[in-house]
Amino acid sequence: MTLPVLSLLETRVLGVLAEKQRTVPDTYPLTLNALVAGCNQKTSREPVMDATEAEVAAALDTLRGLTLIMESSGGRVSRYAHNIERVLQIPSQSAALLATLMLRGPQTAGELRINGERMHKFADISAVEGFLNELADRPAGALAVELPRQPGSRENRWAHLLCGAPSAQELAESAPARSGGDVTAGELAALKANVARLEGEVDELKALVAKLCAELGISA
Repeated sequence: MTLPVLSLLETRVLGVLAEKQRTVPDTYPLTLNALVAGCNQKTSREPVMDATEAEVAAALDTLRGLTLIMESSGGRVSRYAHNIERVLQIPSQSAALLATLMLRGPQTAGELRINGERMHKFADISAVEGFLNELADRPAGALAVELPRQPGSRENRWAHLLCGAPSAQELAESAPARSGGDVTAGELAALKANVARLEGEVDELKALVAKLCAELGISA
């Protein structure tokens, strides 16, 4: 099917659903509250958003009409799951790359491998590039594009096309700044994101330990 151009928030919703399916499967499908929190995360998101519940609900309505999401009733609240792979007819590896692009904006293949490793562990950068090229050469219409190399950059970045082709202004605004030495700003950002992810996992483990201690009646 030919998809219409989606909004930034609609792609953020899809990206969050794809991410949480793989990173927190015990709480997936997501409630509306969990989805809003995922859209507005301060880490692992570019740009950072402050979407309201009503705005996310409106995005869900649009995506439901395109069958990109499915709604189910779990307990007292509705829960939402993505349908990206079936609708777009792409493998899970490609869906993981698209989700990472939807959550963090344009990235190099190396950054995508690091930033998306919780959704899929690619053997090497060549594997990432292979799936990116498949997305770009998709017979039903490209879903990703390799961007022109920025001055001073060593690698080309990739962007998804679900929001349409990025404009020159958007490319300029999202271009990584040049850092000193042999390490690019994009590579530093990827490393920082990895540290943030690990910190998040530690916080989740601490919360789990505290919960278990409370249930057992012992001090954490």
